[in-house]
Amino acid sequence: MRRGLQVFLLASLLGFGASLLYGNNLGSFAASLGRVRWGWVLAGVGLASMDWFGGGLRLWVVARVVHKDPPLGGMVLAGGMSAWAAYLTPLNSGGGPMMMYVMKRFGVPLPVAVTSTLLTFIATVIFFALAGPAAILAGAGKALQTKGNVGGLSLYDLFLGSLGIFVVLAVLFVVLLVAPRAVHAGVARLVQWASTRSARLAARLEKLLHGLDQTVVSLQAFRTWRGMRALFWATIISGPSHANKLLAGYVALRAVGIEANFVDILLVQTLVTFLLYFAPTPGASGIGEVLSTLIMANYVPRGIVPLYTLLWRAILSYFTIAVGFMIFSGWVNQGLKAIGSEGEEAPADTGDPAMPEPA
Repeated sequence: MRRGLQVFLLASLLGFGASLLYGNNLGSFAASLGRVRWGWVLAGVGLASMDWFGGGLRLWVVARVVHKDPPLGGMVLAGGMSAWAAYLTPLNSGGGPMMMYVMKRFGVPLPVAVTSTLLTFIATVIFFALAGPAAILAGAGKALQTKGNVGGLSLYDLFLGSLGIFVVLAVLFVVLLVAPRAVHAGVARLVQWASTRSARLAARLEKLLHGLDQTVVSLQAFRTWRGMRALFWATIISGPSHANKLLAGYVALRAVGIEANFVDILLVQTLVTFLLYFAPTPGASGIGEVLSTLIMANYVPRGIVPLYTLLWRAILSYFTIAVGFMIFSGWVNQGLKAIGSEGEEAPADTGDPAMPEPA
């Protein structure tokens, strides 16, 4: 986690430096600092808290299907700490393990924590798989079709590629929930075909088949009306759970004194979220600052871009990272004290003075 924070801060600093170079007006940037609307910054703090409250409520909804009485407060903490760990690891890979760890701390059995974590991920995938096409139908993406050139692809092309990943995963998970035997049979045929082509590929597909079997066992409780209803509500709550990602741009604009159409900014931020979801750096640091600067240039004057970028990143992740590190540091200190106490209480092997010396 410490190394992840170091990489995050360094990459984020480089990205912010790029926005300063783009703004090319340090005087305008310095002057803009005195015009910050702190009421909107406070709103940004509240928005950042949705990492905790939205994520925790969603986790509580799915956990109670397979656990009698999961503590809501513990689930809120698990949701927030999961977001914290995701921001500090590439491709959000630390979020799931941290969520399971915190649930275990609050008395939720590990198998239940694993299943609940998987369901929240499925809910996220389904939410974005639905939100992406909805954003396109609402007119998003037109401003990005002529922007960017990554291997001959525009930013809009990259967005469609990210959306395609979400759609494929969503379809796979839905089929896995509804017809697990069909998925198992399909992968088994792939294993059989691959065994005649490549032993290495066959071994990998065999592992995939084993993983699917374990996933199906975990999802058995959700192949019921109650389970499907919980998944439905978890998908709906994924909106508030990711509110800081979708609304950070609008709040940051208002904080620097810029009024813009709420729906337009929401759609643009949906595109940004899709493009950053699979970024390789922790929390999409560095990449996020540059991408946000590029996309929001249509709405933010160049001299104010650095301040907007700083506020956007704070709402998106700085606030959660700061709170998460305070909580995690407390846990680490408690663990170290417990280890020290156990060491002090351990009896020393000095022998029994009451025993007579041998003749």
